[in-house]
Amino acid sequence: MSSSTTVGSADRPLRVAVVGSGPAGVYAADILTKSEAVKSGELTVSIDLFDRYPAPYGLIRYGVAPDHPRIKGIVNALHKVLDRGDIRFFGNVDYGTDLTIEDLRTHYDAVIFATGAIKDADLNIPGIELEGSFGGADFVSWYDGHPDVPREWPLDAKEIAVIGNGNVALDVARVLSKHADDLLVSEIPDNVYAGLKASPVTDVHVFGRRGPAQVKFTPLELRELSHSKDVDIILYPEDFEFDEESDRQIQSNNQTKTMVGTLTNWIAEQPEDLSELKASRRLHLHFLHSPVEIYDDAETPGKVAGMRFERTELDGTGNARGTGEFVDYPVQAVYRAIGYFGSALPEIEFDHTKGVIPNDGGRVLDAAGSHVPGIYATGWIKRGPVGLIGHTKGDALETVTYLLEDREDLPVAAVPDADAVVELLDARGVQFTSWEGWLALDAHELALGAAATEAGGSHGVEVKRERIKVVPREDMVNISRDGVAAQV
Repeated sequence: MSSSTTVGSADRPLRVAVVGSGPAGVYAADILTKSEAVKSGELTVSIDLFDRYPAPYGLIRYGVAPDHPRIKGIVNALHKVLDRGDIRFFGNVDYGTDLTIEDLRTHYDAVIFATGAIKDADLNIPGIELEGSFGGADFVSWYDGHPDVPREWPLDAKEIAVIGNGNVALDVARVLSKHADDLLVSEIPDNVYAGLKASPVTDVHVFGRRGPAQVKFTPLELRELSHSKDVDIILYPEDFEFDEESDRQIQSNNQTKTMVGTLTNWIAEQPEDLSELKASRRLHLHFLHSPVEIYDDAETPGKVAGMRFERTELDGTGNARGTGEFVDYPVQAVYRAIGYFGSALPEIEFDHTKGVIPNDGGRVLDAAGSHVPGIYATGWIKRGPVGLIGHTKGDALETVTYLLEDREDLPVAAVPDADAVVELLDARGVQFTSWEGWLALDAHELALGAAATEAGGSHGVEVKRERIKVVPREDMVNISRDGVAAQV
């Protein structure tokens, strides 16, 4: 950017596109608007936030269980940022289809990719392809009303295995084992309620490869399991093994200490005779189990009939090794929840091993390892699917800091006018949604919940329904755009 340009001035703000409107994208946009350079008046910015979905919030809307208590607080924080009016939202715009990297470079001085990670990490074991073997992320998308997934989900298994010891695994297990009526207080879509209501499930087994001190879920997620009505939690004494590293973690990490304390209290309170447990459903937590194979049988060829594990033991460093002992569990469905994995973006270098965009602190790199001027990344597509919301904020700060350091050398957009991208999308027939459109859709979903409550409950259950999600993408787009048209 030459010194003679006035990019960043009041007459010509620095134009920045953010691709992805989950927490990573919104935080990056917010941090940029609140940067010292902007607050001091040294720099002005104009930020457009793009998302492939008609509604904002990314995985907070489509990747977290609807009964999760932290959703509302995070959504409210993101809402406040976007509701200020200094960041434009363009929903239902798919990067690579509706807009290319050339389009973004033409209209913006810098682009930040915050596309996250939405696919399941692979679990390469025999039988993973059998009918009844599912990705946990796909199931989460279904129960969260993702606009691009089928409305039906096969819920015909009585016994289910969930592979993983992270928060997603516990979310999947909790939703599978929880009675559907107890989910009506959340924003669960009606088709999801109907599917879960008809589920014949009696037992959900959660398997982790290492011990109780090495679990990756958080104390809040663990405690939520005990809040499910008519669901007994079952643990097994032989799974409670602690090595030197486990003891060190328990003593040095309050979170680990809390979780191990919760688990050991549960097993201490558990009756020795499990037949004394009377709930209609059971959620089993297993540790020291490494998945070996998913198998079918002669009665149901091609369908999941069970799963084989190798028992493991801790090796003194907190890692697990096989013992040579194998155990089979009869299950009719398996959900792998061993992590998310990023997706490649058109015309952007991608690390297919790590599932991230190669970058140096957020500066996107090309195949030769050189920084691509004006292109940045933040969030899970930058560092992989690890960490909580607090990490995402720090991550966005790092990326934005580098962008601001580079601002004198950014490639100048040829067509920076704010209306030009709107005209481009209109010319291509893209039915994009706006922040005002989201407010209309948000009000519609809330009204559906209020109507169900006023009608005396929902599905014969007396309960206050805060929201009922509108699921089909076409409906979401129409409600958003019609709502804006009605205001005009």
